[in-house]
Amino acid sequence: MSERPQRKDPVDAIIDQWATVRPDLDTKAMEVFGRIYRLSRTMGDRMEKAYAPYGISRGEFDVLATLRRSGEPYTLSPRQLSATLMLTTGGMTGRLDKLERAGLLRRSPDPHDRRGLQVTLTDKGLTIIDEAVGAGLAVQTEALSTLDDEQADRLADLLRELLAGTPDSR
Repeated sequence: MSERPQRKDPVDAIIDQWATVRPDLDTKAMEVFGRIYRLSRTMGDRMEKAYAPYGISRGEFDVLATLRRSGEPYTLSPRQLSATLMLTTGGMTGRLDKLERAGLLRRSPDPHDRRGLQVTLTDKGLTIIDEAVGAGLAVQTEALSTLDDEQADRLADLLRELLAGTPDSR
């Protein structure tokens, strides 16, 4: 792993300002979470742009991707989708309505529960999600290219540890 000169970023400026006015503060958490927040916001915007050519938003991508990852026949209940995506049933209904109108999924009665529904990825939805996941990964891979493989692996490990140690992170 080659050592690169440390670059300054906007979070460094904020930390320097706090050090000037409140030198008593330990700003390590602010340094970490400030960068995580900025990175999340930036990458979120880039992912929206990556999915836009497919006519889907990030939230809609998440629904389609969850169905795709479930394996054939790419079917889950709305409740399973809501639980996986940490969405209210109302929020899920809106996404399902839009995706169904676009022909990317279909809702049908659950043959095992007369009161329940099943949500199934259509052939069109399968094509869209397979293309969109590739486009999204390309954006993420490009962003990660500033790190070598060892650094990327270490970052993934550190973030996994942080997430595991954070209550309610699911």
